[in-house]
Amino acid sequence: MHDTLQITTPGGSIPAYVARPQKLPAPVIVVVHEVFGVNTDMRQSCDELAAQGYLAVCPDLFWRIAPTVELTDRTEPERAQALALYNAFDIDAGVNDIAAVVNAARGTPGATGRVGVVGYCLGGLLAFLTAARAGADAVVGYYPGNADKYIGEASRIASPLTVHLAEKDEYIPVDAQRKISSALANHPQAQAYSYPGCDHAFARHRGISYDAEAAALANGRTAAFLALHLQGD
Repeated sequence: MHDTLQITTPGGSIPAYVARPQKLPAPVIVVVHEVFGVNTDMRQSCDELAAQGYLAVCPDLFWRIAPTVELTDRTEPERAQALALYNAFDIDAGVNDIAAVVNAARGTPGATGRVGVVGYCLGGLLAFLTAARAGADAVVGYYPGNADKYIGEASRIASPLTVHLAEKDEYIPVDAQRKISSALANHPQAQAYSYPGCDHAFARHRGISYDAEAAALANGRTAAFLALHLQGD
């Protein structure tokens, strides 16, 4: 089951796609979208999480600059529009929005009170920063672009965190990946995984760099991680 709702936050009312599991109460997963908005890929990600027993919520973090925008990576005009949105996006405001959605989710009807955050690309960076600045019960960042530029915040991470990195990521160079992995290596609640031969966004459904085998491995690790921290006693 899925629908849309408005999440009231101190900054304003944020529209969100919601996928509901068969059984409630359930933990909540806040799904943080890429530069392409709350599109078919993000809705599918939410639906898959709902099938695993989570109440999945994907807020439209572009609500200030391009509400309801939906893009893909399939055409140059869409990629150009996505880059423009990325450049116009306020990272700090986005982290604050996620923190507000996490807080709202804890008390939403049908929720257990446990909340995780799973983000992709831009959303991966926002997930990483959420773990450092606001916290959640579990956080996952897929190929978090520019996380290396904020790596000084890694020491503040207080949430269990998993990061997925693509070995051949054209947006996160090898040196940046090494910096991210090194910063998390000695963190008691964090781990970073690298996926050999994969390009950026290898887990994006129908994306131009989709790698079914690597996506299945990363998503399996994510599922086990979320279950450990959100569904345990």
